[in-house]
Amino acid sequence: MEGVGRKAAVCGTQFAPPPRGQAIAALALRQHGVIALGQLTAMGLSPRAVRGRVTTGRLHPVHRGVYAVGHSLLSREGRFMAAVLACGPGAVLSHRSAACLWELRPSSRSRVEVTTPRQTGRSRPRIQIHRSRRLVADDVTATQGIPITTVARTLLDLAEVADRRAMERAVERAESLRVFDLRALHDVLARADGRRGAPALQEVLANYDDASGLTRSELELRFLELCRAAAIPPPRVNATIELNDSEPEVDFAWPEQRLIVETDGHETHGTRAAFERDRRRDQRLIRAGWRVVRFTWRQVVHDPQETTTTLRALLPSSPAVADDRKR
Repeated sequence: MEGVGRKAAVCGTQFAPPPRGQAIAALALRQHGVIALGQLTAMGLSPRAVRGRVTTGRLHPVHRGVYAVGHSLLSREGRFMAAVLACGPGAVLSHRSAACLWELRPSSRSRVEVTTPRQTGRSRPRIQIHRSRRLVADDVTATQGIPITTVARTLLDLAEVADRRAMERAVERAESLRVFDLRALHDVLARADGRRGAPALQEVLANYDDASGLTRSELELRFLELCRAAAIPPPRVNATIELNDSEPEVDFAWPEQRLIVETDGHETHGTRAAFERDRRRDQRLIRAGWRVVRFTWRQVVHDPQETTTTLRALLPSSPAVADDRKR
């Protein structure tokens, strides 16, 4: 038993919690270099110990009750996280700051926008606080470890502070990043309860609703009908392209002209990872001598003339296209 006790003691020493400084640094690393006073006290630091770390330069005040660890230089994400921590439990990055982090639109604002479900609380320098009783769990998520409004809720919030053109660009950007979810947007609008931005967002979404029911196969049929009506030679559909390391399937291919067309459908559950994967595949095809062009469902459905004009320009050697140009 004595040997067992010694072994347990050794194991206890082996798995002892890390020194407090290491624990603080580890948490700050996960939080983009910042930490809240409540987190420090939960680790056993007294207010006096916190002040001592500030005096010695190990902590640097960012907001009341929030500190940068080790140095005062913060990234964009560090500034966003510090603002959220400063506003207390339940606070999330929102509005223009959330749109910036989601990469929907850039922002050079010095004040970080945060929404909190609490109706009370002090204002804070360099933070614009929005108070909302309608901030429900479905409106909140996290990206890069930062609590933030969902893309759908962010777009609704943005509609209150941005003009129509900025909203159109933000929605288009969400679609290109594959974080656009029409169903989630309608859910958010159903809970909007008279919010100022709701009509503006509904206007921008009107074109999306027109084709929201299109499946991938339906979109492909629309594209083929468009080619047929414009006397563009029929492509190979769902063609397999042989590369050195893979055989990707593409929507449409004209092998003679080394042209590939992809129709980007209105997928509501796409991801940034899928977006990146598609672009890497496009680059491999281009390196192999193919030209890759993507048309969105909006182009196919709402701007067929522009789509066919582009196709004619890309298929100059096609007899059908040449004959069509002579007319």
